[in-house]
Amino acid sequence: MTSRERWRALFAGQKPDRVPTDYWATPEFDRKIMGRLGCRTRRQMLDGLGVDYEVRLAPEYVGPRLPRMQDEFGRRFRSIDYGTGKYRECVHFPLAGFKSVAEIERNYTWPTADWWDFRVIPGQVRRAAGHPIRGGGSEPFLIYKELRGMEQAFVDLVENPEIVHYGLGKLFGLAYETAVRIYEAVPGRVDISYIAEDMGGQADLMISVRHIREYLLPGMKRMIDLAHQAGAYAFHHNDGSCWRIIPDMIGLGIDLLNPLQWRCPGMERQRLKAEFGPHVVLHGGMDNQYTLPFGTVDEVRREVEDNLRILGEGGGYILAPCHNIQALTPVENVLAMYETARELGRL
Repeated sequence: MTSRERWRALFAGQKPDRVPTDYWATPEFDRKIMGRLGCRTRRQMLDGLGVDYEVRLAPEYVGPRLPRMQDEFGRRFRSIDYGTGKYRECVHFPLAGFKSVAEIERNYTWPTADWWDFRVIPGQVRRAAGHPIRGGGSEPFLIYKELRGMEQAFVDLVENPEIVHYGLGKLFGLAYETAVRIYEAVPGRVDISYIAEDMGGQADLMISVRHIREYLLPGMKRMIDLAHQAGAYAFHHNDGSCWRIIPDMIGLGIDLLNPLQWRCPGMERQRLKAEFGPHVVLHGGMDNQYTLPFGTVDEVRREVEDNLRILGEGGGYILAPCHNIQALTPVENVLAMYETARELGRL
């Protein structure tokens, strides 16, 4: 089977020839493993590992010229060194000083879908070569937090509901129109739409269930319905201990749950499989807080075996790291993860 056929078999409730795998990592780790394997490109490396990765569609930005390290929303970024690598962190929050919707309307220009050229999309699809195609989707609260500032964004949920509804409405609207144009550029070819929001922290939700239902779920439902109308499946990413909101997400129609951070309270693998496995494909589950960066090769192999046995029982599972593999992770652990998945993942 091709990688695309494996993914689509799971969504159809069927068993592929083997458990599919996926790959998420930082650029630093990409370079590290590419050097070990002697690969010149990331795709060459992934093909060498036998990963069933997605090909992501992205229109070309053609809007107003942007200063270096600034994006279309006016967010400015800085590269922050954390010792073993760097992350691009937001350091300027363009809506932070505004006190009302009217003030934002007078002083801020929202980007529109016309700022992107979607004519490049068909060419990206032609290069997919048997892999699932990912396009469209949304993650608006992530952007909202960097428009208002992290602390102010959470305060807004309680003190400034009109600003939250307005801002998320604009962001969902842009995501919706962008997705429509991607689907129209390649009708019927998009397999997966990434409809995400980080709601979970290490121990519990970061946002109350009431606020999630008020601010996020209506827009996410609209994005999920749009994806389904285009023949795509809804790939739902939700970090941390998010179990309390998963039934709501299943009710909205998500087709896949990622990243399964099973060391967080309430996210035990047996529970995830028993309660949610009958309803969605499970994606991830390779622990990126201890096992991959700090565990031994034998511990990695045991975790792959456990994940295949627990999360993969009866099918419906894609093995992958539960977030981006960090630069300090030993290459041997990642090689062991994919080698063991190939050895034991036959269904």
